[in-house]
Amino acid sequence: MNLADALTAFDDAEEQAGLRDFHPARRVFLRASAAAGVSGLVAQFSQAAGAAEPSQPGEGVFELGDTVLQSGETLRSAKIAYKTHGRLAADKGNVIVYPTPYAAQHADIEWLIGRGRALDPERYFIVVPDQLGNGLSSSPDNTAPPQDRSRFPIVTNRDNVAAQHRLLTEKFGIRNIALVVGWSMGAQQTFQWAVSHPDKVERIAPFCGTARTTPHNAVFLEGLRAVLTLDAAWNSGDYDSQPVAGIRAFARVYAGWGFSQPFYKQALYRQMGFGSLEEFLTGFWEKRFLRRDANNLLSMLGTWQLNDVGATPGFGGSLERALGSIKARAMVMAGQTDLYFTPEDVEAEAALIPGARFKAIPSVWGHQAGNGLNPADSAFIDAELKALLAG
Repeated sequence: MNLADALTAFDDAEEQAGLRDFHPARRVFLRASAAAGVSGLVAQFSQAAGAAEPSQPGEGVFELGDTVLQSGETLRSAKIAYKTHGRLAADKGNVIVYPTPYAAQHADIEWLIGRGRALDPERYFIVVPDQLGNGLSSSPDNTAPPQDRSRFPIVTNRDNVAAQHRLLTEKFGIRNIALVVGWSMGAQQTFQWAVSHPDKVERIAPFCGTARTTPHNAVFLEGLRAVLTLDAAWNSGDYDSQPVAGIRAFARVYAGWGFSQPFYKQALYRQMGFGSLEEFLTGFWEKRFLRRDANNLLSMLGTWQLNDVGATPGFGGSLERALGSIKARAMVMAGQTDLYFTPEDVEAEAALIPGARFKAIPSVWGHQAGNGLNPADSAFIDAELKALLAG
């Protein structure tokens, strides 16, 4: 899909959603992003393809069957969705795993993939697995009763990685991974991969995420949960239609955390084509979450809260021991102005990983420095990934 097609798809999606008409501003930002090689926001509102590849991207769903989760509960007829880019080498030694972050699906994070980038599909076989709960893999909105809606089982990142491991080994016959890379909740899964499978992962590059959710981060998430579920339409998760007022409020609370204070003070949302703060809140944040099911949002939020590699069997709850067991070469990055995965927290964890390098992304875009929205931030991340893969 070219940029003109992406713009048309974006306009159609916006009209179908019944949102206010910000089309001219959106077109400006999409064109600027395309010129800079940043496809993150285009991918959020369309399924635009990246650079030419030696083989076409492939989407699929791998049936896991009845799957016992970390909680002990069995998720019936479980499945994991995924997308691949590039071609698997004959020796299967060119594999990169790139898990999805919170509220995202595989098409949303393709900005990091493309010819000439670190995640180059002409060199690597890139697998983008969808985390459980995101609406494509097994989720509250697509699982049969009695595990549907708010009755969907509790999922952890260990469960996500276990499902991804089965996908790679049983579907593709992959035994070793050149790199696991991820942003935000994708970073959480990256840490878990390195702890759960230390002899199979050669390199990791988690950015803007931690190996254990901090108490302050958990409080932020509790606020999001509370504001969404206060909507009367929520109905304990058994709603007839989406609790739109609750999701809009959820988005506006999230907006205060997703970007930094300097980002808002400098009105940098204008670089994204938004003419005012209200347009930004509605056209970026509300739209971002209104496309998702409320039960799915809360399921993934629960996974985020429970994130803790120290809970992996064999470490007795010790974060230090778990991170100390990692054998992969590690490049750990944090957003310099991230408000909930703070650079201090990320750096402290990186210091526990043998031989790990830490760098802060020099940006005022807060947590969103890792989301492909600002060309300078994206270039910084890509350069660090290239250096890691070259080593």
